[in-house]
Amino acid sequence: MIKRDDTKKVAKAGRPEQPGDAGGMKPGEYLRPVIAYLRKGEQKEAYALIQHAILEYPDDPFILSYYGCLQALVDKKYRAGVDKCRQAISMLKNESKHGEDMLYPEYGEDTMYPIFYLNLGKAFVVARRKRDAFDAFEKGLEYDRSNREILMEIRSLGSRKRATVPFLDRSNPVNKYLGKMMHKAKAADKKK
Repeated sequence: MIKRDDTKKVAKAGRPEQPGDAGGMKPGEYLRPVIAYLRKGEQKEAYALIQHAILEYPDDPFILSYYGCLQALVDKKYRAGVDKCRQAISMLKNESKHGEDMLYPEYGEDTMYPIFYLNLGKAFVVARRKRDAFDAFEKGLEYDRSNREILMEIRSLGSRKRATVPFLDRSNPVNKYLGKMMHKAKAADKKK
C-alpha cells in the first residue's frame, strides 16, 4: 500500500494545488510514478496511486487502461479489469476516429495502442485466459512489432503444442482426451 509520505512526494512532483483541484496533479503526473512502481514490481503501490487518479480523471483512457490492468492484477477483479482495459481502447479509438485532440499529443497511436493492448493482455493472463492474452499482445504488435514488453509477455506465455488431431479444434473432446492420454504416457516414460 502506498504510504502518505509517498503520496506527498508524488504530489510535490506535480503542479501546485489550485483552489478547487481534487489533487492538483495532471494525468501524466500520476502515470509516471505508476509506471515506475510497475517497473520495480510494486503493483500494490501502483494500484493505490492509480485509484486516486481514476477518481480525478475517470475519462482518461491511459489512466483507465492502467486502472483496469491493476484491478485485475492486484484486486483479482478480472472481469472488471478486462472491461476497463477494453473501455480504454474503445475510448482511444473513438478519439482517433472523431479527430478529437489527443489527450496525449506527444504520443502517437503507434505508441499508445501497444501500451493499451499490453495492459489488456496482462489482465487476461491473470484471469487465466491465455488465448485472449495472446490475441491482445498480437494486436499490440500490429502497432509496434518490436515492443519489448509485449514480446517478453508472449515469451512468458510459452508456446502451445500442436493439437493431437490437427483438423479438429483444440477444445474438441477427442483432442482433449488424446492429449491427456499422451501427457500421462510421457510422464510415465520419464519415471522409468
